[in-house]
Amino acid sequence: MGGESATRTAPHSGGTGRDPGGSRTGQRLSGLVVALGLVLFLGGFAWAALEYRPYTVPTSSMAPTIKMGERVLAQRVDGSEVRRGDVVVFEDKTWVTGSSVVKRVVAVGGDTVACCTDGKLTVNGKKIDESYLPEGSLAELTGFPTVKVPEGRLFLLGDERQGSLDSTAHLTDAASGTVARGAVKARVDAVAWPMNGMLDRPDGFRTLGALSRPGPLPTMIALVVAGAVLVLGGAAYGPVAKLAGRSRARTESAGAR
Repeated sequence: MGGESATRTAPHSGGTGRDPGGSRTGQRLSGLVVALGLVLFLGGFAWAALEYRPYTVPTSSMAPTIKMGERVLAQRVDGSEVRRGDVVVFEDKTWVTGSSVVKRVVAVGGDTVACCTDGKLTVNGKKIDESYLPEGSLAELTGFPTVKVPEGRLFLLGDERQGSLDSTAHLTDAASGTVARGAVKARVDAVAWPMNGMLDRPDGFRTLGALSRPGPLPTMIALVVAGAVLVLGGAAYGPVAKLAGRSRARTESAGAR
């Protein structure tokens, strides 16, 4: 009778061939998913670290686009890649010593910039619709004389024209307030904190030439998010399979009774 009992119970305990943590194939696949997720997650962060630099804007001269104290992500670019309308980070000792400056490019080498005509900035005789300016504000409070931007240089203004120490504050300098393209260190792509998202490319400059394209930040974020989802999903396979196995075992045990 004892032998009969052993014969009946042996298949119940081990005959199913199932691992409580899931099948071997499932475990291998979950491991691959986790590995792929780690590659995407870490790869996205590494790519971003190589491509972007964080900056904190210390003044309100770029409000409302970038408010004082906000943290931005700026793509490392060569000065030759800068286009009209870009918000750039640059260093120029004639402006500020030992610190970076964030301003918007409104004219490039060869352009003629002036203000104001019907209350608007003009570049090469064309009135520019500056949608990024604070609502109801003027392109300039007092205006400024016509400036011919030398080749290889940039004319920059803050979005908050009332309190911005920009090119208009350096018109008496040898370069008429312009900055060399080589002084540009990066182009601002997004406000990271608070998370206001990507900066818009201003359409007002489109009639003067091509605008710059947004950087790869959205792709990097997508890689990081996808990687995190794969890591969590793959890591969850074992516990989920174990719970499913216990539930199945209880069901089989109840059926055997």
